[in-house]
Amino acid sequence: MRNAAIIVAAGRGHRAGGAIPKQYVQMGTKTILARSIEAMLDHPQIDAVLVVIHEDDRQLYEAALTDITDDRIRPPVVGGETRAISVRNGLEALEKANPQHVFIHDAARPFLTKDTIDHLITALAQHDGAFPAIPVADALWHADTMAPQDRSGLIRAQTPQSFKFSKILTAHRNGQPDARDDVEIAVKAGLRVEPVTGDEGNFKVTTQDDLNRAQQRLIDPPDIRVGHGYDVHAFTEGNAVILNGVEIPHSRSLKGHSDADVAMHAITDAIYGALAEGDIGQWFPPSDPQWKGAASDIFLKHAVERAQARGFQITHIDCTLICEEPKIGPHAQAMRQALSGITGLEQGRISVKATTSEQLGFTGRREGIAAQATATLVSP
Repeated sequence: MRNAAIIVAAGRGHRAGGAIPKQYVQMGTKTILARSIEAMLDHPQIDAVLVVIHEDDRQLYEAALTDITDDRIRPPVVGGETRAISVRNGLEALEKANPQHVFIHDAARPFLTKDTIDHLITALAQHDGAFPAIPVADALWHADTMAPQDRSGLIRAQTPQSFKFSKILTAHRNGQPDARDDVEIAVKAGLRVEPVTGDEGNFKVTTQDDLNRAQQRLIDPPDIRVGHGYDVHAFTEGNAVILNGVEIPHSRSLKGHSDADVAMHAITDAIYGALAEGDIGQWFPPSDPQWKGAASDIFLKHAVERAQARGFQITHIDCTLICEEPKIGPHAQAMRQALSGITGLEQGRISVKATTSEQLGFTGRREGIAAQATATLVSP
């Protein structure tokens, strides 16, 4: 078995209101727990799902899973007095199956996406553990002293928190039963844990306001936007061109106020377009000398930050380069990798391709390069 999931549903929190634990509260036609389980099962690389429940909740659990018949669901196990003990019970129950990785998820996070799991799987190839996280954007103040607190470097941890199974099992067996989450246990055990890009939509239903927000999300469809970008740069004297952050040796260079990365400019404008926030020229005027020769990743990073500030997640980028030369194919993968590093988007959601104009027009006459791009943004 490669990937197993543990969903922790043994808590007794009642802050969301009602007489039953929040994970069994109806959210639309299904319980919160059922939606969390289905979100995990929706990923094709999850091989097994095990739910940790409270000993008094068996009937609630069985009722919640009435319409879920997936054979990847394992019999539930009973949790303990703390979250850490409950997780350990789940890990112990999976020991015989010996999965390579385990994903430990809160039952009260019903909006988990495939993208988040993909990010975690990718990170586990190089780290002992990984977890989705979101930078702290709000101003922080100490309630007692009313002193401002530095938020730089602070992140908010989400679940699922994923680990190499054998290592996190050992860490839990030696860890503290009152640990706040699995990352704390892993870090204290000396494991290498990496934060990956989190999702604002993957919020935890804790209070009545959270439940109202979740209910509203089921009613209102997500805000999906597609932006289009187009740019052109002429050739000038030189010995290389920069396209999507990759320097390609060539008999000429591209002319521009910045580094003339025509492809990255088109992508940046596509993101600004989806946000209806103008274009590169408005944010970074060519009349401003500080941008002369500037690397275009500055512009793209700003567009990504604007999307995040507006609550949007970039889900797909498609870039087409139009030129007779240089050849783009040998460099397309390096471009996708560079764009992934800047945007935080996995390479499987970034497309870079090229075409010619059949020797027609300015590109056909080898006078320059054109680029078109689209960017898809989603806000929950």
